[in-house]
Amino acid sequence: MYTSYIGKKFLSQYNRKEGANLSAKEFFDSVFFELFFNNEQHLMHVGNSPFFQKPKEDDVKLHGSIAKAQYKNLAKSIETDVPNMAIFVGSQAKDVGGTTSGQVSDIAVKINQDEMYASWIGEALGVGVSGGYVMLIDEEEVLWALYNGWKYYRKYLKQTPNVKDKQIETWNGQWLWHWVRPYFNPNYPDDNLNIETSDVQGKIAIPTQQWSKVVFALAKKYPNKKITAYAYNLSQTNTTLGFINLYLPQVNKIFDLRDKLFSGEDTVLNEEELETLSTFYNFKQACKLGTIGLKALEPAKLREYMPKGSILYAQGKDYKFNNNESFSNYQLFKIWIVAMLNKTELLGLATSVANALIDFEQMDERGKKVYSTLSQEIRESNNLKGFIDKLAQVLGYNSAHADSFKEVVEQVLKMPTDSFPLFITLIRFEYSYIKSKSNF
Repeated sequence: MYTSYIGKKFLSQYNRKEGANLSAKEFFDSVFFELFFNNEQHLMHVGNSPFFQKPKEDDVKLHGSIAKAQYKNLAKSIETDVPNMAIFVGSQAKDVGGTTSGQVSDIAVKINQDEMYASWIGEALGVGVSGGYVMLIDEEEVLWALYNGWKYYRKYLKQTPNVKDKQIETWNGQWLWHWVRPYFNPNYPDDNLNIETSDVQGKIAIPTQQWSKVVFALAKKYPNKKITAYAYNLSQTNTTLGFINLYLPQVNKIFDLRDKLFSGEDTVLNEEELETLSTFYNFKQACKLGTIGLKALEPAKLREYMPKGSILYAQGKDYKFNNNESFSNYQLFKIWIVAMLNKTELLGLATSVANALIDFEQMDERGKKVYSTLSQEIRESNNLKGFIDKLAQVLGYNSAHADSFKEVVEQVLKMPTDSFPLFITLIRFEYSYIKSKSNF
C-alpha cells in the first residue's frame, strides 16, 4: 500500500533528523500512539480498526485505559491476523463479504508487521481535499511540515470546546495552507493560524480544504517543481484516483501573469483571491485529466461567457462590469486564458480586434444595426471558419483594420483547436471592458 511507502519515507527522514533508528512499530509505540490515540479524542479514524471498537472491560482494567486496551488489540491483530483494511490502512477487506472485497486475492503476499504500522503513519500524513479525497504528497519537506503540525492539532482539540475529532487529513490540508503563508513563523508555528470552522450536527468541524488551494499552496512553495501525489478515498468502498503529477510551474504562471498584465492598476487580484478561486472541475474530474496544471484550474464560471457551441456548457453570456467583484473576475478570467494560450502577444491581438469591432459599429446609420450585428456574429463565432469568414465580411465594408485582421487570422490558424474558443472569449472580454470604460 502507498500509505506504507509514505510512512516509511517519512520515518527515514525522522530517523535522519532526530539521530534515531526507530522501526515503524517503535515510532508508533514511542510517538504516534501517545499523540494520536492516548486520549478520549483521537486524531484519526481508521474504519473497523481496534481504535474504532469498544474493548472488553477486562482488557481496559488489565491495560489501564480504553486507549491502551485498543492499542493492545491492534498490536495483537497485526501480529496474528491476515492483513486487512482495519489494521493495514488502505488495504482490502478481511474477506469476500466486505465492500472492498474486490481487492481480496488468493495470492499469498507476505506483508511484515512494520509495513502495517507504517501504513498508519502514512495515512496520518494524507492531505484531505474537497470531495472526501486524500492526497499523499511525495515530497519530504511537505511530510515533515505535516508531521510538525500534528501536535498543534492535538493542542487545537484541547483548546476548542465541542470540536469534532478524528480529522487529521482535514487538519493537514489547513496546516499545509498555513505553512506556506508569508507570515508563517517556524519559531511560533501556530501563530496567526486562522481556521474558519463550520457546524456539523451540533459540533464544530474543521472544513475540508478546497483542492485548488492545496495545489496553489504547493505552487507557492515549489514554483519550479513537478510533484507526484497519490489520490484516494477510504470509506466503505475504497476509491483510488491514482498517481497524479502536479505541474506547479504551470500553476505559478498565474501569479507571474497577474503581475505582468495588471501592474500599476488600482484593482488587482491579491494572492489569496487567486489562490481561493472556484474551479469548473471538482477534484475527481481534475484527476481524470491525467495531470493537474493550468487546465485543471479553469475558473468555475468562465464557460458562462464563452460562445455557445464552442465548448461543452458554454452559454454565450455578455460580460457585465457592474461592481468590484465583476472587475476582479474579469482579471481572473483574463489571466487564466492568457496563461492557457501561452502567448501574451495574443492579448494585444484580442484587444486590437475588440477595438476594431467597436470602431466598425460606429458606421451604423441611425435606426440600422447592420455593422453591430456583424460585430456580434464575430464575437459569437464558435468555430474557426465562421470567425475568418465574418472578419472577411468586415473588410468588405471597411479595410481600415486589414493589417490587424491579417495578423489575427495567421495566429488563429496556428492555434491548437481547443485554444480557439479561449481566444474568442478573450476578444469578448476585451470588447466588454473597452465598452464599459466608454460608459464612464
